[in-house]
Amino acid sequence: MKIVPAILADNTEDFLMRLRQAESFSDYVQVDLMDGIFVPSRSFPEETINDITSPLSFELHLMVKNPSAFMSRIDNPQLKKVLFHFESDVEHLDFISQLKQRGIAPGLAVRPEIETEQFSRVVDKVDTLLFLTVDPCCYGRPFRPEVLKKIERARHMFKDKTIAADGGVSLDNLKLFLDVGVDYVCIGSRIFLAGNPEANYRVFMKTLVQLESEKVRT
Repeated sequence: MKIVPAILADNTEDFLMRLRQAESFSDYVQVDLMDGIFVPSRSFPEETINDITSPLSFELHLMVKNPSAFMSRIDNPQLKKVLFHFESDVEHLDFISQLKQRGIAPGLAVRPEIETEQFSRVVDKVDTLLFLTVDPCCYGRPFRPEVLKKIERARHMFKDKTIAADGGVSLDNLKLFLDVGVDYVCIGSRIFLAGNPEANYRVFMKTLVQLESEKVRT
């Protein structure tokens, strides 16, 4: 399992600060974009991404009503993957095709209340399923442990897909994600909002290595 730092910011200054912080300890991050409609919060102007010069590669998690409109304004060679919500206002297959034509891997983000059957017809067209284990909006929302059963089921149903989890990931519950077969977890507030982000990331990595070692022994 991998740990991906997740950057959420409502202004350009905070976004760029967290991006520079992440450069010291990671080579890949997730960037959250919000439109204030699909979720209550609004992130920094999305066009900011076009001007980023960074060694980091990144994926976008689009918490927006119209993903296609957002992506028409975004272009950066370091963008590798876009995760959009199934219930957003978009023609799924057309949008997935547009992303692939641009060389961007498509992924589907799944809110806690969405059932697997609702998006089953789209799964074979995407590379990644991102399960939200909190209600989307902002850093620090409470963990929704019931989503773990949905992730475990998806792991058995879609064996060839990358499965990610986002929200409420902590040192105390990291093992739960490992046990249900998650490929990577996205961690935001517990990396960026308290203490030193690099030190926080290192603690998560050390804990993950220990958990994986214990799993191999058993």
